[in-house]
Amino acid sequence: MEPTNLGSRLRRHYRRALRTGYGLVAPQVWLRRLVFWGGAIGVGLAATGFAISGYYADELFRSAVEHNQWLVLAIMPAGLAGITYVTRRIFPGSQGSGIPQAIAALQVFDDQARNKLLSLRIAGGKLLLTTCALMCGATVGREGPTVQIGASIMHALGRYARFPSHELERGLIIAGASAGVAAAFNTPLAGVVFAIEELSRSFEARTNGIVLTGVIFAGVTAVAILGNYTYFGATNVSVKFSQVWMAVLACGAAGGLAGGLFARMVLAAGRGLGGRLQHWMRQRPIGFAALCGLVLALIGIASGNTTYGTGYDEARLLLSGSHDVPASFGLLKFAATLVSFLSGIPGGIFAPSLSIGAGLGANLATLLPTTPFSACVLLGVVAYFTGVVQAPLTAFIIVMEMTANHDMVFPLMATALIAQGASRAVCPEPLYKALAAAFVARITGTASASEPALAAPASPDDSPAQETYGGPR
Repeated sequence: MEPTNLGSRLRRHYRRALRTGYGLVAPQVWLRRLVFWGGAIGVGLAATGFAISGYYADELFRSAVEHNQWLVLAIMPAGLAGITYVTRRIFPGSQGSGIPQAIAALQVFDDQARNKLLSLRIAGGKLLLTTCALMCGATVGREGPTVQIGASIMHALGRYARFPSHELERGLIIAGASAGVAAAFNTPLAGVVFAIEELSRSFEARTNGIVLTGVIFAGVTAVAILGNYTYFGATNVSVKFSQVWMAVLACGAAGGLAGGLFARMVLAAGRGLGGRLQHWMRQRPIGFAALCGLVLALIGIASGNTTYGTGYDEARLLLSGSHDVPASFGLLKFAATLVSFLSGIPGGIFAPSLSIGAGLGANLATLLPTTPFSACVLLGVVAYFTGVVQAPLTAFIIVMEMTANHDMVFPLMATALIAQGASRAVCPEPLYKALAAAFVARITGTASASEPALAAPASPDDSPAQETYGGPR
C-alpha cells in the first residue's frame, strides 16, 4: 500500500503543479521562464536600438546646427509642437521621463489602470518620440524612457503568459525597469540597486531572483552588440583625503541644493504657476511646447551650441579634464533641462542631470585649487544627480560603474549622502515619488488640485482643471 500511496501523492502533486503553474516539472513554469528570459533579452535589444537611434538622431541635429546655427529657431519650436501633438493624440501616457509611470504601475492593482501606464504601444511611442526629441535638439535623455520601455515589455509578456499572482507580475515590472537602467548605462549593479531604492523601496525575497536575471540578460544582450564600454569613459583620478574633503562638502551641499531646486521647480510648475502661463500650459499645450522650443533654441545659441541633447559629449570632456566647455554650461543646461521637461514631451532627465552636475563640479573646481579638476567634476555629477532623484545609492553606483573608477568610492558615497540631505532641505518630497503619486491619483480618479499637473497622462480628453566609444549612447 505504501508505494501506491506514494504514487498517488506524486500524481496529485503533478496535477496541482499543472493546475497552479508551480513545480519543477510543470510545463507552465518553463513556459513562463522562457517568456521572461525572452523578455529580458527584448529589453536589452530595445535599449540597444534606442541607443543607436538616439546617437544618430543627435548627430543629424548637430550636423544641421554646424551648417547653420540659426536653423534651430525653426527646428525646435516646430519639432516640440509636433511631438507634443503626436504624444497627446496617438501615444498618451508616453510623455515625460517614464520612471514615474513605472513606479505608479507598481501601486495600482487594476489591469486597465496599469495598461494606461505600461503597454507595448506606449513603449513604441516612447522610443520613437524621444528619438525625435533628440533629433530636434531637446535637452532630454533616453535612460528614463528605457525604464518605462523595459517595464512595458515585461508587463506585456506577463499578461501574455498569464502569471498567476499580482506579486509576481509586480516583480516582472521591477525586473523590466531595472533591466532598462542596466542596459541603458551598461551598469548592472546600478540596475539592481535602482530596483531596490527607487522602484520597490524594499528588497523582496520573491523578486530578487528575477530582478538579477533580468539585469543579466538585458545587460549581456546590450554588451554583445555594443561591446563592454563605460558610459562616460574611464577616469583614473585618485586623490588623498586631505585633497578632497573640502570638495566633498562643497560639491555635496551645492549639488544637493541645486538638484533639490530643480525638483522643487518641476513640482511647483506642475501644481500651477498661476496667471496666463499656467492657463497656456493647460489649455494650449501645443503652443506652449512651441514656445518652449523657441526658448531652448535661444539658450542653445547663448551657450555656444553646447546645451542641445543629452550633454554626454560635454560631460565626457569635463571628466577628462578638458576646459573647452564654457563656464556657463552647467547653469544654461539646468535651464534647458527644466524647459524641456515642462514642455511635456517624452524624454528623461538622467543624462542631462549628469551633465549639469559635471558643469557644476567644473565651476566649483575653480574655487578648490587643491582638488584635482576631474575629481571635482566627478563629485559634482554624483551630487547633483542625487539632489534631483534623492536616491544616493543609485546615483553613487551609476557614477562609479560608468566611469570605472573605484578609487573615489568613499568620496562619492560621502558626497551623495550630503547631497541627499541638502536636497531634502529644499524639496522634502522626492521628485519621482511625487510624480508617480500624481499618475496614480489621475488614473484612479482621486486627483486633487495639489497634484502635479505635469505628471498627468496627456490625452485629447483632458479637461482644463505632465570602454569609451564613439557609437551610440
